Amino acid sequence: MLSLVIGSAASGKSEFAERLACAGEQPRIYLATMQPLDSECRERIEKHRQARAGRGFETVECYTGLSQLKLPKTGTVLLECLSNLCANELYSPQGAGQAAAQEILAGIQQLCRQAAQVIVVSNEVFADGIAYPPQTQQYLRLLGQLNCALAAQAERVVEVVYSIPVFQKGGPV
Repeated sequence: MLSLVIGSAASGKSEFAERLACAGEQPRIYLATMQPLDSECRERIEKHRQARAGRGFETVECYTGLSQLKLPKTGTVLLECLSNLCANELYSPQGAGQAAAQEILAGIQQLCRQAAQVIVVSNEVFADGIAYPPQTQQYLRLLGQLNCALAAQAERVVEVVYSIPVFQKGGPV
């Protein structure tokens, strides 16, 4: 089962996705996509590690090349988060560049073949109405394309607003 959990920054989407994953089959893999590039990133990574401590997750770091990741057959995979993976694939020297969408979608399909449940966390970044430079617009278009494609494929789509899950497709567990 593929679930997409989406929300704005600090909306509670990560906490909801972790609860959803904990209700799923074991073993549980937390697929981390944020690269520890600076102190702010390292602080966020540590915050997420502490939040899921003792919840039965094995952490696997995957910044690019998701389609090449081989996991043992597993119960639940929580991919945190699509927004970071998108930026990594688009801008990192190791990333897929212009083929980022294809690489990411192929990677998520690969995860779905390896796990009973895949939960993908993504950001809603389109509501601010601000005009951005072309490079940022490219990223936003790619993330929007990926969010739409995954929402179409997913059995469950949940928007988290102020820590309240709003089921857009499918329903509660």
